[in-house]
Amino acid sequence: MVNSSKPVSFGEPEGVTEGDWFSSHAALYEHGLHRRPGRGISGSAEKGTDSIVLSGGYVDDVDEGDVILYTGEGKQEDNELVEDQSWDSPGNAGLVLTAALGKPVRVIEGLEIRGGRRKRVTGGYKYRGLYRVADFWTDIGRAGLRICRFELRKITSGEQIPRIPASPKVEGDTDLEAQARRYITRQALSRDSAVVRQVKDMYEGMCQICSTQIVVSPSGKTYSEAAHIQALGKPHEGPDELGNVLCLCPTCHVRFDRGVLQIQDDWSVLDTIQGEVVAVLRRDEGHAIRLTYVRQHRSRWSDRLSTERA
Repeated sequence: MVNSSKPVSFGEPEGVTEGDWFSSHAALYEHGLHRRPGRGISGSAEKGTDSIVLSGGYVDDVDEGDVILYTGEGKQEDNELVEDQSWDSPGNAGLVLTAALGKPVRVIEGLEIRGGRRKRVTGGYKYRGLYRVADFWTDIGRAGLRICRFELRKITSGEQIPRIPASPKVEGDTDLEAQARRYITRQALSRDSAVVRQVKDMYEGMCQICSTQIVVSPSGKTYSEAAHIQALGKPHEGPDELGNVLCLCPTCHVRFDRGVLQIQDDWSVLDTIQGEVVAVLRRDEGHAIRLTYVRQHRSRWSDRLSTERA
């Protein structure tokens, strides 16, 4: 196996043209297309990510040609994700840095991908050209684990690659630190909004599913978490309004976010692992939860759950 001794290098290598075919990862390495033979992301948290290989390794990938929703790197067994992905992973952190620097990413496609749980590229690799990182965010994948999601867009001739703005900006931040702060800010919106405070006060911190009330101080202060039924931000674009927010305990929150607990149209709560109703959702008369959001939440998990039960 060739090691990754070549330095990070953005752009198109000399002598390589979009559409060129290569027989193996070793050939990609030799031509300067991909520095990490055997891995999907060639990246460094300090220098950025310069290339990726699409080889059917993640079920959450969406390839529409000029636009790719790409799943970052994480621990897998038999081509299945087995733990939450992290922004600390070199390839994922590298793609974040690449977005901040406004650099291109080489995209390579594996051809004739075969196999069941162990996918293999049998037809070689095609160089697809240069893409830019248009956006990135955290999502819950079909396996119920957190994934780092990247939107990649094909770069047209002469296009200037915009840098993704980081907000808020703090003097002295590196580009990567500023991008990380952007994510922290986005996540804080769900914790600190007036709607979140309102729903927690409405139920006095009591979980709407299991009725647990976690008291964390002698004065009776409670701890609870707000769960947006239709998730905020890309790709779900749920609104931050009262009809889209639940007051949950931490356990029910993580199980709801990952599709284990699903609310039915009659407000019963189905445990999809046990295959039975485990509760009826508590609803204050002033809390008008919209079934539109409930149905959207269920639809996110329909394919995964039907596959698991098959």
